[in-house]
Amino acid sequence: QVQLVESGGGLVQPGGSLRLSCAASGRIFSIYDMAWYRQAPGKQRDTVAGITSGGTSNYEDFVKGRFTISRDNAKNTVYLQMNSLKPEDTAVYYCYAVIRSGGSISTPPNTCWGQGTQVTVSS
Repeated sequence: QVQLVESGGGLVQPGGSLRLSCAASGRIFSIYDMAWYRQAPGKQRDTVAGITSGGTSNYEDFVKGRFTISRDNAKNTVYLQMNSLKPEDTAVYYCYAVIRSGGSISTPPNTCWGQGTQVTVSS
């Protein structure tokens, strides 16, 4: 089984920074797109940023210029550097990846989700 495990969440003051990490583990053949989503209380889960296996990234407008997504393919890990945090960034942040598991390219890829990590921005 493939697992995604996030880390790096916590409490930070407005204007502060946090770096989230998400590591994939298990019998991984290849990882394709990776992304971060977030879900605030009472709201739907929204895309934050995504990155392809080749490193092309994209961002939702509400984080452009403040958040940076990156990945280390050798470590099967995706990161989200969050700067200039605002109270409205408070949410549970989820890691997402499209992963082909097992030892063969014939195995269909699946979408995988992490368990989520809480980010709270408050003074």
